[in-house]
Amino acid sequence: MRDLGNGFGYLVAGQRWVGRNRRWFGFGLLPGLITLVLYVAAFTGLAFGADDFVTWATPFADHWSAPWLGLFRGFLVVGVFVLGLLLAAVAFTAVTLIIGQPFYEKLSEQVDKSASPDGKAPESGMSMARELWISTRDSIRLLARALVWAVLLFALGFIPVLGQTVVPVIGIGVTGFFLAQELTSVALQRRGVQVREQLALMRSRRLLVWGFGVPLAMAFLIPVVAVFLMPGAVAGATLLVRDLDSATAS
Repeated sequence: MRDLGNGFGYLVAGQRWVGRNRRWFGFGLLPGLITLVLYVAAFTGLAFGADDFVTWATPFADHWSAPWLGLFRGFLVVGVFVLGLLLAAVAFTAVTLIIGQPFYEKLSEQVDKSASPDGKAPESGMSMARELWISTRDSIRLLARALVWAVLLFALGFIPVLGQTVVPVIGIGVTGFFLAQELTSVALQRRGVQVREQLALMRSRRLLVWGFGVPLAMAFLIPVVAVFLMPGAVAGATLLVRDLDSATAS
């Protein structure tokens, strides 16, 4: 259980780091603000279309008597929003990392330098264009995996009671894992660790990853909060990678 606490500790340490380095905090806010504008438009559409979507997806319930029809579809509308928020939390990080790759690369590099005894950060040796291409490709792959989980959890959400209680909890755990993986990918990519190796590394320290990612996933359900936590999340993920890196080296 020590890993669980350590994971949360890195999340807090990252927020403290950007709190002490305000210039980098402001620098890291810009990509999140751009993504937030896109999200406001997307969730406005979801708010207007959730009822119609649930009605379309459940034609078998059209002839149910009251109050069961209203309760069933009401639960599903809530489920659509919850699962939509969970997917959005993962997608927010992926989209923001794609938009802000040069920003977060610099931020992560600075955190590495400040935590390194010799004041140096690992370097990938790749050009900026190459790093951007790899980051975009890996983010798309992770989004595809997250989408598969979202579809599965959405389908399970149709199960009465279970779909409104157990499934959202599982969703938070899955979202936390993917968030941690996406955020650590900035520092891991600079160390030459490819996406499959990244996933294997995350799975080897699941409690550490969940300790970092699950609280962040819950906070990221509110997009405005996500914008302000994002710079510190990148900083904390870099510190977490240093832990993973030292454990692997030893």
